[in-house]
Amino acid sequence: MNDERFQKAEFAAWVGIVGNIALVLLKGIVGIMAQSKALLADSAHSATDVAGSFAVLIGLRAARKLPEEVQSFGNGKSSFISSIVVSVLLMIVGVEIALSATKSIWQGIEMAPKVYALAAIGFSFVIKEAMFQYKLKLAKRKNPQVIITKAWERRSDVYSSIAALVGVFGALLGQYLDIRVLYYLDPLAGLFISLLILRRGYLLVKEAFHATMDHALHHEDAADLITTVQTIKGVITVDDLRAREHGHYVIVDIKISVNPRISVLEGHDIAKFVKHQLMKRFHHVSDVFVHVNPYDAGYPYKNNSDMERSEHPSIFH
Repeated sequence: MNDERFQKAEFAAWVGIVGNIALVLLKGIVGIMAQSKALLADSAHSATDVAGSFAVLIGLRAARKLPEEVQSFGNGKSSFISSIVVSVLLMIVGVEIALSATKSIWQGIEMAPKVYALAAIGFSFVIKEAMFQYKLKLAKRKNPQVIITKAWERRSDVYSSIAALVGVFGALLGQYLDIRVLYYLDPLAGLFISLLILRRGYLLVKEAFHATMDHALHHEDAADLITTVQTIKGVITVDDLRAREHGHYVIVDIKISVNPRISVLEGHDIAKFVKHQLMKRFHHVSDVFVHVNPYDAGYPYKNNSDMERSEHPSIFH
């Protein structure tokens, strides 16, 4: 991954981290003061977004370091262990919130949350929408697929805030209409959000385990890579291509055949151009290893060397 793409993607990840930490603190503090189970649960749900943004950041940094520090497929896995630990902790928090909400429902609710809890939820909607629009705009401009995917995943997080809004507003409406049964909407919303937290924690753990292993690229995606290389001048054929997904990035190991009578410099230039084209066209490709082989149309070679040269011209002629 080149420096420009990395810097843009890393900045977007930091926007998510800082923005969601602010939401965690805001909703957590207001949730305690307003005595709202739903808002406290929504605060914990925003913490899962922080963990998700950290996972993206770790993956991006691993991708950037890969060309200099990794010599083969399957390395750089230890950096994702922290994502697993954080995800498990978040799942524990989700269980605690579920137990707390269940206990409140069992013991009975005596009062509704404070009205300013609604203001915190409304502010949360504004911040989340702003972060989503920024990340999506950046992703469409630079096309880093990981940011596009994560942006749309965060879009689904609005369900947590909607649940908190329904819970708090319903409880306040019950207070206004003197319908005490509506007070239970607040802890019920907290219980629903705790299930969302458990789901998010599970998905983060699953994603972290997936990121620690290499996965063969889908046949269709690998075919696109091969087609691109075969159109490059100087490449006679693609002998072999191995593409592995490692977390959020792809490593390509490709063997190409060129005219056996061109110079080493010409072969090297072809290899450089192959790498450049793949990384330019496919933004999820973080590094390309090109092996250059002499083209062998059959053994023994033809005796007419001039004919062979005309069939496989040099890229400089």
